[in-house]
Amino acid sequence: MQQTAEPRKVGTVGATAIGVSAMLGAGVFSAFAPAAQAAGSWMLLSLGVALVVAASNAASTAQLARQHPGAGGVYLYGREQLGEWPGFLAGWGFVIGKTASVAAMAITAAAYLVPEPFARPVALAVLLAVTAAGMFGITRTATIATIIAGVVIVGLVAVLVTAQLSPPLFGSASGSDAQVSASGVLQGSGILFFAFAGYARVATLSEEVRDPRRTVPRAMLLSFLIVSVILATLGWALLATLGPGRLALTPAPIAALVETQPGLQVAVGILAAVASIGALSAVLAGSSRTAMAMGRRRELPGPLARQHPSTSVPRVAVLAVAAGAALLICVGDIREVIGFSSAGVLVYYLVANLSALTQAREHRTVARAVSALGAIGCVVLVVTLPPLALASALGVFLVGVAVRLALRRRSNHG
Repeated sequence: MQQTAEPRKVGTVGATAIGVSAMLGAGVFSAFAPAAQAAGSWMLLSLGVALVVAASNAASTAQLARQHPGAGGVYLYGREQLGEWPGFLAGWGFVIGKTASVAAMAITAAAYLVPEPFARPVALAVLLAVTAAGMFGITRTATIATIIAGVVIVGLVAVLVTAQLSPPLFGSASGSDAQVSASGVLQGSGILFFAFAGYARVATLSEEVRDPRRTVPRAMLLSFLIVSVILATLGWALLATLGPGRLALTPAPIAALVETQPGLQVAVGILAAVASIGALSAVLAGSSRTAMAMGRRRELPGPLARQHPSTSVPRVAVLAVAAGAALLICVGDIREVIGFSSAGVLVYYLVANLSALTQAREHRTVARAVSALGAIGCVVLVVTLPPLALASALGVFLVGVAVRLALRRRSNHG
């Protein structure tokens, strides 16, 4: 009897690298400045709130992954635990939120590589290159993610060390905290949540990892812990070195940490581009596989479920996500794109926490209070996002609902 090839190729190290590289992308290089605009010197409190919400989400998602190992992440968990419509809202929220994340990461990479007049064309070129690479399958994506995650971590540690050894930079804007309020702190949390939203990417790749019941939860929690330490250290260094006023006005705050070393500024620009491209690769893989899972159930158009016979890559889904990201690159601003992304992803995690609350005792590894805290946190952060981002996300959610209803009606009549 002929043995079939083992389809699950990614282990804990590769899966963790995917999560780390997804988080250490555009968010760590672009989210601190707008968060400081909202929260001022209380930015670390915003980071703490985002961390608590993200940690609750990670715990709920890891618990669900143990019971439901399969492609689709919270889309699958929501369907199994709550029903078809909650599962659909989670899946659609993930697809649209991460399509926006893909666009944000391409824009960030271009912003660090070229001057403003050339940024959009270069962002589109970056997106095209990563999309082409993603067509070759998960093994190559995991290998690239492992390399990029290591390079980015080493680079950020070097930036932090250099910032501590360099003369302190003064000149933060006076009175920058005058208008800071509780809503400002929460809005800062919603912005900084964008920098955390990568750990559950591993759950969407469950069909392509070894021993998913063990590998997926472990990789999600490891990637979350690694990035949490890095973000907290960077946030403290930015406030201590630049001050909240100057940080709020700095488009490239990580580069500003080493502005006394021009050569290092160039290196930071390259590092930011590499990190953004690595995150783009991981997010594109995860979002396309959620679209694939939804296509299988005819909740999105059926062609999204097609997989290449030799690589198992859902190429139609990959191209669809890339096309949506390209549109956002052409028409969107980086802050609008980040806000839109956070709205979609927070809905995704809201469904995750609600799903975890319904799990039977034998499947629970965390207290129900943790999932309840995560659900409340998701709602609070969503409602404090900028109104334009909320309105745009709501409109796209309604479009998705209309598509699903049309597909179901056609299926029933067929």
